[in-house]
Amino acid sequence: MNRRTGLRTLSSLGLVALATLALPLAAQAQAWPTKGPIRLVAVFPPGGSVDQVARILAPVLQQQLGQTVVVENKGGASGAIGTAEVARAAADGYTWGVVFDTHGVNPALQPRIAFDTRKDLTTAVLVGTSPMVISTHAAQPFRSFNDVAAATKGGKSLTYGTIGNGSLGHLAVTLLAKGAGLDLVHVPYKGGGPLMQDAIAGHVPLSIGSVFVAKPHIDSGRIRPLAVTTAQRNPALPEVPTLAELGFRNFDAPAWWAVIAPAATPPELVQRMNAEVNKALQTPEVAAKLAAQGIVVNIGTPAQAQTFVLRQLDTWEKVVRDNDIKAD
Repeated sequence: MNRRTGLRTLSSLGLVALATLALPLAAQAQAWPTKGPIRLVAVFPPGGSVDQVARILAPVLQQQLGQTVVVENKGGASGAIGTAEVARAAADGYTWGVVFDTHGVNPALQPRIAFDTRKDLTTAVLVGTSPMVISTHAAQPFRSFNDVAAATKGGKSLTYGTIGNGSLGHLAVTLLAKGAGLDLVHVPYKGGGPLMQDAIAGHVPLSIGSVFVAKPHIDSGRIRPLAVTTAQRNPALPEVPTLAELGFRNFDAPAWWAVIAPAATPPELVQRMNAEVNKALQTPEVAAKLAAQGIVVNIGTPAQAQTFVLRQLDTWEKVVRDNDIKAD
């Protein structure tokens, strides 16, 4: 055997060895899950949107996978406590997390967080997005967000309420106001309930909250929607323009929900979970339940989901740093 032939033989053997190693991984992904339960860690307490998204997905995934799927609520620290549990879990495909947009903000607001979002976790699925809705009390004169902009540029300072310091609404309006030169003063509340109580009472002229929180009061006529923060209009509020439509170019600040896993989870299992969740999202029952919360379903790959999350981390870290924003 000459040297060239020997090298070709070794190369062929190497390829065969790699293929042999790859087969068990592919087979593992196809066989998974072989036991139960599969844990979906909802990183907020019962009753909120994260809990509801997890509980909408769980029974459908259980039916598709043929194994028990259990939702476990691990709330606290804006989702960081539950996320830390997912980061510490065995990377075997039996522990997944359901997170909210705070996942993209927490590292900047909680410098002592117990995990590294970029290194310790990976994103399997971007479940969907929803806009924040900027609204005003029905008695206020503003008919469009451009009226608000004109008033603040004319020397009038206006207050706006959010669900709390460091919330997506707070960061989104901070980014908007700084970019457009608007004089908007933040009033943080302790959650969506207190915010909406003051908004419908007219105690705060502007509010920003999720479609799910704001829509009942929009439907009742007590508050008037002025704009949504996503790049596209939301089907639940089709008449409400986007900020981009109103001249605030390229503005896009969605609320979002995702399924995450420990970073060491084999890519084949992440891809399998992605496929199963995407399948569930396309069932009429799941799609209708999510649409009722104003969530626009996203069908995409793990790579696309991870890219989205990393972009959110970069965007909001800069806003927090540049504006010295602190969590409650």
